[in-house]
Amino acid sequence: MDFIKCDRLLSNRYRRRSFLLGAGLFTGLAITSQWEPVLARIRFSSYPFTLGVASGDPLPDSVVLWTRLAPDPLNGGGMPTRNVMVHWEIALDENMRKVVQRGKTLALADLAHSVHVDVKGLEPDRWYWYQFRVGKELSPIGRTRTAPEFYSFTKQLNFAFVSCQDWQNGYYTTYKHIADEDLDLVVHLGDYIYEYGPQTGGPRQHNSPEIMSLTDYRDRHALYKTDPNLQAVHAAFPWIVTWDDHEVENNYANLISEDNVNPEVFAQRRANAYKAYYEHMPLRLSSLPNGANMQLYRRLRFGNLAEFNVLDTRQYRTDQPCNDGLNPRCLQAFDENATLTGTEQEQWLFKGLDKSTARWNIIAQQVMFAQYDFDPRPEIGVFNLDQWDGYVAARQRILNFLNQRRPCNPVVIAGDIHSSWVHDLKLDFNQPSSPVVGTEFVGTSITSDFPTSFIAPVQAALSANPHTKFFDGTYRGYVRCQLTHKQWQSDYRAVSSIVDPNASVRTLASFVVQDGQPGAYRQA
Repeated sequence: MDFIKCDRLLSNRYRRRSFLLGAGLFTGLAITSQWEPVLARIRFSSYPFTLGVASGDPLPDSVVLWTRLAPDPLNGGGMPTRNVMVHWEIALDENMRKVVQRGKTLALADLAHSVHVDVKGLEPDRWYWYQFRVGKELSPIGRTRTAPEFYSFTKQLNFAFVSCQDWQNGYYTTYKHIADEDLDLVVHLGDYIYEYGPQTGGPRQHNSPEIMSLTDYRDRHALYKTDPNLQAVHAAFPWIVTWDDHEVENNYANLISEDNVNPEVFAQRRANAYKAYYEHMPLRLSSLPNGANMQLYRRLRFGNLAEFNVLDTRQYRTDQPCNDGLNPRCLQAFDENATLTGTEQEQWLFKGLDKSTARWNIIAQQVMFAQYDFDPRPEIGVFNLDQWDGYVAARQRILNFLNQRRPCNPVVIAGDIHSSWVHDLKLDFNQPSSPVVGTEFVGTSITSDFPTSFIAPVQAALSANPHTKFFDGTYRGYVRCQLTHKQWQSDYRAVSSIVDPNASVRTLASFVVQDGQPGAYRQA
């Protein structure tokens, strides 16, 4: 199928509406606890910036700066129960001599003394450096970058996407190599933390039994944030983040727990997890949780080149069908009402794609979108039903939309499955001659395991899934993406080991999508 070129002109009305949406709809909001007493002077038991600094969700004139005061990070933070004044600066140089803005904000006790500064009035498409100060203590210096102006010509965008970083499985050597890349941003597609208790056999262990309380989730996030390689990548690039399941509990669906606990009890656990997630991520005030609910799906634009539709496929999903896991599909997998996104988010996605004028329209989400039949025998069919294969009608609505409305160059990026895949997205996966309506790149994990016993069966089933262009289950790493107006290139970067802090990195494979031609082909 031929895709139209995406050089459509926008009306002035739509341009103005989009600018207002991107420029910060939530700047007038306030948090009640800001009016509680503030400590004018504070002495710390040790260095308060143990969790580093971060930035995220870049707009043309704004970016979110983050840190958290935590002199005793693995024991609740070690802070008093009062708000603390924090000063911040943002500059044009890495030595912080050309300061363009400075201000002060509160590290709120109610938010674990985290700081989320939405700095506005910045220049588009440029690097900035930033730093925090509290008392006489200075944070590390971080670097961030604003997005290009909406609809401006943007020549190129470089980003990496990652997921699934189980602390216990290995070291974050992957992040050591990402820090050396020439990137504009990093996209994290979920499983930033894992909720499990300590497990033997790996090079490091979790710091508590399975996490349940707000303090538990805060300490687990803090544990992960103490990793120097992870801190380095947060300090080097702005991030776009979304969650998957392990930020709360494995394979949860909305308020349905994997362990089938009372929904009211699980709602409290989800509220604890969501609050701790917000406290540790560079997110705007628009994502501040309200109990067990949190607005995370959102859209970010990079000139006329790329638009990210960042999805949340956990908070609103219906229960997994057919006993979950790898199973044949039952009738519930084809239920028209089964959903990963919920109706409201699905319509939001369609409206955004329909109005987009970006060259590349990215659907950034958690679980593998393409169909994959793990049993090559005809008339059998075994599928991973926690993925879109368990929600066939919902996926088909998206495929139909891509075929009928033809947004320019739709590309899905995903994680979750701890292995690397490339798929052509077919209108009908069961018909090899069916039109290709998009492309999917699935990235492997930072550290989380893909069972070695699964590799051979997946490889044996490749011939029965001709839309799948690539699979690797052996290596961990990241996907490096380079976008221009003519093509998208994805490089599958793999580290030699996750138990060697000095592991090397190499490119396993590179795939290209040409503008206007959905589907990927491998570069020699």
